[in-house]
Amino acid sequence: MRRIAISVAASTMTLSLAGCGVLNATGDGASASPTKGNDITVGLLLPEKANTRYDKFDYPIIKNKVAELTGKQGKVEYLNANADAARQSGQMQKMIDDKVDVILVDAVDSHAIAGEVKKAKDAGIPVIAYDRLAEGPIDAYISFDNELVGEVQARSLLGALGSKAGLSDKIVMMNGSPTDPNAKQFKQGALSELTGHVTIAKSYDTTDWKPENAQANMAQAIAAIGKDNIAGVLAANDGMAGAVIKALKAYGVTTLPPITGQDAELDAVQRVLIGEQFMSVYKSYPEEAEAAAEMAVTKVQGKDIQFDALTQDKASSPTTKDIPSRLVQPVALTKKNIKDTVIADGIYTVGDICTPKYKAACEAAGLK
Repeated sequence: MRRIAISVAASTMTLSLAGCGVLNATGDGASASPTKGNDITVGLLLPEKANTRYDKFDYPIIKNKVAELTGKQGKVEYLNANADAARQSGQMQKMIDDKVDVILVDAVDSHAIAGEVKKAKDAGIPVIAYDRLAEGPIDAYISFDNELVGEVQARSLLGALGSKAGLSDKIVMMNGSPTDPNAKQFKQGALSELTGHVTIAKSYDTTDWKPENAQANMAQAIAAIGKDNIAGVLAANDGMAGAVIKALKAYGVTTLPPITGQDAELDAVQRVLIGEQFMSVYKSYPEEAEAAAEMAVTKVQGKDIQFDALTQDKASSPTTKDIPSRLVQPVALTKKNIKDTVIADGIYTVGDICTPKYKAACEAAGLK
């Protein structure tokens, strides 16, 4: 069974929550939804900088949406932990000391941050888990359907291998950080599709999602399996996909096996164009970030009906069950749908992608 379950219809959920007082009354005043005007401060804690999405998309989108929703009176206080869980704990304590009105936290380590989540709750500050499901008494969660991300990657990889794919095909899995609950769900989703169809010859949980760690792991896999015996690589994100490609090239591989990714980073989109990377998973950052901003503003302003409408799903962490949630659907990005995904959503322009090096590939893909 998936850890994340879709809830009942919005109207039923809203009535049941309102009738039971779930959102506004849990026995202590700190848990009640505060009511404020537009002069609010949203604390935003993002986990790292290796993935360019956080500074390039998430923060500015959330900042702009909060301003839009509050008549430009609301503001966002932003800090990035640069993959350091202890630093993020200190940053969250700073948010509590600064008495922000609500905190959006994308945890470096979902377990390690639980103590600070409780401190915020005790201080009367609602906490919304953003992108990764933090432990502790969080008020809501927004992310993508993470098991589906892994399923999409695995299905794409099997599709690239074709109808003759079988247990003789050896696959390397380059999974994400063991401290990231999303990584565990990506892996679980992928395994649900791969198991019984191919042989997973090597599988690595990559510390801190760092590309250099993935490259070292891939070098070990190549040495153990043989450079010509790897049918495909399920890399959990684009940074690691790039590292996998570097490792394969370093061993003299000229015809690369199909390699997956995630996040639709610009260099990954370009690799997909020229066939070095088979696919990436595109997740609509604008949809996730704007919804997070709406959840934060409606929560702190006590607009429970609107908040319920934004959180029609449910999620459970090891410490908290049935968390009001919103899950955004991912999309497999290939050569065929670049125009309909990252370009259509304004993530990149054709000019961003189609630099001189990629001009011919762009023309072949119909990007003009």
